[in-house]
Formats: sequence, structure tokens, C-alpha cells
Amino acid sequence: MGEFVRLEVSDGIGTIRLDRPPMNALNEQMQDELAEIATEASAREDISAVVIYGGPKVFAAGADIKEMKTRSYAYMSVRAHRLQASFVAVAKIPKPVVAAITGYALGGGHELALCADFRVAGDNVKVGQPEILLGIIPGAGGTQRLTRLIGPAKAKDLVFSGRFVAADEALSLGLLDKIVAPDDVYEAAVAMVRPYVGAASLALRAAKAAIDGGIEVDLTSGLALESQLFATTFATQDRTAGMESFVENGPGKATFTGQ
Repeated sequence: MGEFVRLEVSDGIGTIRLDRPPMNALNEQMQDELAEIATEASAREDISAVVIYGGPKVFAAGADIKEMKTRSYAYMSVRAHRLQASFVAVAKIPKPVVAAITGYALGGGHELALCADFRVAGDNVKVGQPEILLGIIPGAGGTQRLTRLIGPAKAKDLVFSGRFVAADEALSLGLLDKIVAPDDVYEAAVAMVRPYVGAASLALRAAKAAIDGGIEVDLTSGLALESQLFATTFATQDRTAGMESFVENGPGKATFTGQ
């Protein structure tokens, strides 16, 4: 457990809890702790799905600008790689991941939310990439993940302007997947991933790898990746259990062991 990031596990769901009041500003220590916790969540067999949560008031309002303003080009030319690596560790968690967004998800906070598979938010949230207002650009994947999610023109609008986006517009743009009352965010996020507890975890891992890997390459390469991963599922006990249960009892009644 880190000082500012911890992993809480309950009933098969791991919560990556950001806890650096008042705004969860993502300083360098927090970034490093995030990478460690994401690696742990990936490895633990008692975790089937993950929720990223900043608490009831704010998800994460961006980087720690007081810390960042002291950094030189020489320093950031090295540190920027570690920054991205910490977010990649989250994006590479081989399990369903949902960001539970309250208050603000701005700059690095929004980039962290983009690393999740799904995003649930309160109806009062603001999201965006305001780095341009500081004379810089997103550096933790914002220009890349945002573009892949909503397309280049919409991504350029948000990055070029640095504007804050309210929940309704964020939902229409595809930045959010579900809007709920502010007090219901965490519970809604847990409900979204709870069905994956006890599911065919190796098949879920393969599906996530196929989708995330395929979007980075041309269609032919993506189809080849899918074919390879599809074949690997036939080496699992879950595949045997799933097909035998289907033949004997119909769909949706199999018991999976994650093997």
C-alpha cells in the first residue's frame, strides 16, 4: 500500500483508491504508487475486476502543478516516460476496469480515467484536458487515448481549447458510459463490473487483449491477433466447462474456475 494510493479488495472486486486530499493532485509519488498498485491488481487472483475511485468529492483534478512548475526540460525528458508507464500499467490491467468519477477528472485525472474500460460519473462532474492553459500538452496518454476514443476532431477540440466538459456533453461525446446521481457513483461502478466476478477470467483477458491490441493495428493484423487469442481459449478448463454446461443445461449456467 502506498501513502496516496491503496488497493482495497472485497468480494472479488479491487478498488484502486486515490487518497491525496483535497484534489488528488497526481504528484510523482502518486504516479509511482499507482504503477505499483496496478501491477498488484493485475497479479492478484482474488481480484476479478477493478474500480478506480478518488472518493466522494473528486476523482483527480490533474497533475501537481506546484511540483511540475519546478521541473526542467532535461528532467521531464526522463520523467515523462515514467509518467506514461504508470498509466500504461493501469491500461494493461488484464481485467475489466471502471473509473468511478466524482467532481473533477481533469488533465492527468482525465487521462487516468481514459485508461479504464468504462467510465461512470456523477451528473455534476467536469472532465477535460486543460493542459494547453498551462502552456503544455497532455503527457500521460491524453492525445492518444482520447483520439482513439472519440476521434481526432473532437479530441483536438478538447485539447486545443482546454475547456471543461459537463457530464451530459461528455456522455454524448463518448467520454462517459453512464451518468448517475453524485452519491451513487461508486456503487454504480461496482455494479457495472460485479457480473465479471466468477466469469471466465481467461476469456475476458483474451477479449480485452484482442480489442485493445487490435485497435492499434490494421484490420488484417487485428484479425490475426483475434484468431491467435481465440485459439488459446481452447487450452483452458473454463472453455471445457462452458461448452459442456451449454450442451447439458443451456447458456449462462456454467461455473468457471479461471483455469
